[in-house]
Amino acid sequence: MIHISKRVDFTLFKGRAAGLNRFVGWGVRLIAVLLSLVVSGLLIYAITRLNPLKVYGVMANGVFGTPRRTWAWLRDLALLLCISVGLAPAFKMRFWNIGAEGQVLVGGIATAACMIFLGSTSIPSVLLLVIMACAAMAAGAVWGVVPAVFKAKWNTNETLFTLMMNYIAIQLTLFFIPKWEHPKGSNTVGLINAVTNRGWITPIVSADAISKMDPNAWTTALVKNTVGQSYFINLLIVLVITVCMYFYLCRSKHGYEIAVVGQSENTARYAAMNVKKVIIRSMTLSGAICGLGGFLAVAGADHTISTATAGGRGFVAIIVAWLAKFNTFVMVLISAMLVFLEKGAVAIASEFSLSNDVSNIITGIILFFILGSEFFINYEIKFSKRSGKGA
Repeated sequence: MIHISKRVDFTLFKGRAAGLNRFVGWGVRLIAVLLSLVVSGLLIYAITRLNPLKVYGVMANGVFGTPRRTWAWLRDLALLLCISVGLAPAFKMRFWNIGAEGQVLVGGIATAACMIFLGSTSIPSVLLLVIMACAAMAAGAVWGVVPAVFKAKWNTNETLFTLMMNYIAIQLTLFFIPKWEHPKGSNTVGLINAVTNRGWITPIVSADAISKMDPNAWTTALVKNTVGQSYFINLLIVLVITVCMYFYLCRSKHGYEIAVVGQSENTARYAAMNVKKVIIRSMTLSGAICGLGGFLAVAGADHTISTATAGGRGFVAIIVAWLAKFNTFVMVLISAMLVFLEKGAVAIASEFSLSNDVSNIITGIILFFILGSEFFINYEIKFSKRSGKGA
């Protein structure tokens, strides 16, 4: 009586996957989000007897209540988005790169090493940042190209290979921490170059320069709220990468080859494409961008290195990339929502003295509904009546 069939769409190579019309699909996702808020509201009321609207208001205030909270949200958004964009070329090629966590960590290790060993030299600050970024991208690229070579030459399982690389990266981090620990005996790497701020991504306009500006000019407010913030450069770098990756995947020859290899390697070979070259090139790019995420985490946010530098974002980015169907512009919206949920959940747990488990349940419900909506977008359900004369 019930027939389920996959929706067919022949516009894959234009950047859209099989499924409903784009606008209808987003309508389904919006309905899923609204339903998840209703269910979460019922759960909140059952546990706390509080007005769900008040709780959601606390979530919003926890993210946008002050400029500092908003910039912290943008900082985490930029890092998650960077990693998600890095996964896009690999995932579109159907190469399941589960190693973003490790690629971020090795990028962070390379960044921290440059800060420690080059921070006391006379290298100009801008050049030092460029060297750090290149080192982080190179480290991430190496971490991505190793499983790609094994996949291309010996058809190894990329999911297990990239996952195992995460644990090697964690152990490397644990190896370097005692060597770089400060102060000695703390078993942690404190703020690197805390006195000189060498290797830190700092505001374009210093606080001293802002204080000398005309307080009545509209440009002063603009500078204070944007370029005067520590995380503006992080956000700017990631937005540029997001735009470039969109055009790379959807408007370039390499992007077309990635899509064809992802659909069928035999078809790609028939079209005279070098499948091994596409796999290695795409994973090199994927690892490099994830490694850049390590640079942003160490130089632009934490200013230190630890096993928590990636913070699980490499796995959350998988959800972002998959839900966005590898469209980097859509990744901006999904990343913003997931970071909002994370910070909002912490806010309500603190405000109402709730366990973090409750806030995690709320986040899980919302994600469950969003993921569940993808079934109705990609599959069609048909109901048929039974005939009295037979099937």
